[in-house]
Amino acid sequence: MSLALKQVFNKDRTFRPKRKFEPGTQRFELHKKAQASLNAGLDLKQAVQLPHGEDLNDWVAVHVVDFFNRINLIYGTISDSCTDQTCPVMSGGPKYEYRWQDEHKYKRPTALSAPKYMSLLMDWIEVQINNENIFPTNVGTPFPKTFMQVAKKILSRLFRVFVHVYIHHFDRVSQMGAEAHVNTCYKHFYYFVTEFNLTDHKELEPLVSQRADRMSYGARYENQCSYVE
Repeated sequence: MSLALKQVFNKDRTFRPKRKFEPGTQRFELHKKAQASLNAGLDLKQAVQLPHGEDLNDWVAVHVVDFFNRINLIYGTISDSCTDQTCPVMSGGPKYEYRWQDEHKYKRPTALSAPKYMSLLMDWIEVQINNENIFPTNVGTPFPKTFMQVAKKILSRLFRVFVHVYIHHFDRVSQMGAEAHVNTCYKHFYYFVTEFNLTDHKELEPLVSQRADRMSYGARYENQCSYVE
């Protein structure tokens, strides 16, 4: 990791406070196992596979929280250049617009600026992962039947952050020398959601079509595709 990137990340400049696992819990042990695989340089396709004897719901829950923290951090590093003026629409290029919808204020898909969309998204995810009825932390407490449905929705929406950052703010990422780090985060995310079929293919299309180019250090996305929620 470059010195400039370390200086930015060492500020812990997250868009939202990091969610941590309670030491001594099964979730914490799974998190350590996942991190150990990554730190050991294990192939990412292999690293995302469900460890023998572990519960899939626990494995997904650990990664949802981890991806939230990582993507939260990535967006936090470029958020000063993502404003209502620079990004009046939450999009991934001219053909992809992401509209916000929830169960409260925005009951219909609504066009918003990127920073407003991001703020609502992170707030919404925090509510989900802090809800014990959805993400139980006590040993022996079962996951609800709707857990995977919620996890898929979280991951699909988090992927849109990657799309926006890659297409609209990758110059800023490049200035920090963070291409390799962001590319690795993206690869990890992509391999995980495809391993367990956690995101619809149409959500992945904006970046998957040119994934190979972006995987190489310093590569740039030139083409964009179309999808509106």
